[in-house]
Amino acid sequence: MENKDSIKLTKLSKCSGCGAKVGAGVLAQLLGDLNVKHDENLLVGFDKSDDACVYKVSDDLCIVQTVDFFPPIADDPYTFGQIAAANALSDIYAMGAEPKTALNIMCVPKSMDNEDVHKILKGGYDKVFEAGAVVSGGHSIYDDEPKYGLCVTGFAHPKKFYTNSGAKVGDKLIYTKPLGIGIITTAQKADIASKESVQKAVEAMTFLNKSARDCMVKYDVHACTDVTGFSMMGHSLEMAQGSNTQIKIYTDNIDIIDEATEFAKMGILPEGMYRNRTFAEPYVNVGDVPLHIQDVLFDPQTSGGLLISVSESDADALLFDLQQCTLSSNIIGEVEEYTGNERIILI
Repeated sequence: MENKDSIKLTKLSKCSGCGAKVGAGVLAQLLGDLNVKHDENLLVGFDKSDDACVYKVSDDLCIVQTVDFFPPIADDPYTFGQIAAANALSDIYAMGAEPKTALNIMCVPKSMDNEDVHKILKGGYDKVFEAGAVVSGGHSIYDDEPKYGLCVTGFAHPKKFYTNSGAKVGDKLIYTKPLGIGIITTAQKADIASKESVQKAVEAMTFLNKSARDCMVKYDVHACTDVTGFSMMGHSLEMAQGSNTQIKIYTDNIDIIDEATEFAKMGILPEGMYRNRTFAEPYVNVGDVPLHIQDVLFDPQTSGGLLISVSESDADALLFDLQQCTLSSNIIGEVEEYTGNERIILI
């Protein structure tokens, strides 16, 4: 009989992490004709393609809410819990808010060992504690595949939060984590990724975007989003469309996790990469950028970094601060006037 310790969580699910998300194009169709009640206090709703909703409570306070959960992207239950929690908290940070409360969302197979379930929850609780928030309850059901995540509520000032649609011409774009997470975790499921690359991917996924948020609120930031399942290209496209601008990406400035480019050259790519490419590629001028680098840019990230659109005058100062407290921060692009052609230009 197989020892339970040898069972890998990622083998219990067909897809993992944010790669399990419904594609952006399909999601837009599903939400297209739903009736939405108008409420003047709802400052940001699901119709905005943003990271979280924002509801004004008073002249000095709005609540920022999000929900995110997914199947295992790590075999260790505690690590999976940390990643899922960090990913959910990231939506609050992307809006410039501070997380305050969190509710667990969990699906577990009846056969799953109670100790493993406890470790998932402990990973989530510890990451929420690190964020300075509290887990205040939740809901769990039985399911054939394990899934875990959080519903998070944060606070912000009604005039001091960010959306993904405020980028201005002349802004510089800063990204705060390396890319390639989806490719590395896909290779890990096939047992061909090195321990070093897997460790870097796990480090990136468990690293809170708290420090990046705390830095950017001190500067003239116009827009922000976190890069997750829709990839760098998908989320950049949402920012460009929402801001009615064009975005130029400096591909040489983007940090990529070791081995991700090599696996991309070999065609070892997550299914979500193809969904992202189908959705975003018609709006992208790929220029002379090699196909394997393009694939990394369409790679679905789990608990990715913040993509920050900051005024050119503040870009260097913000970058310096971010480089002191994040895993990898670089100026990876700029915002330009939209000329009516592609929304994203790769160079």
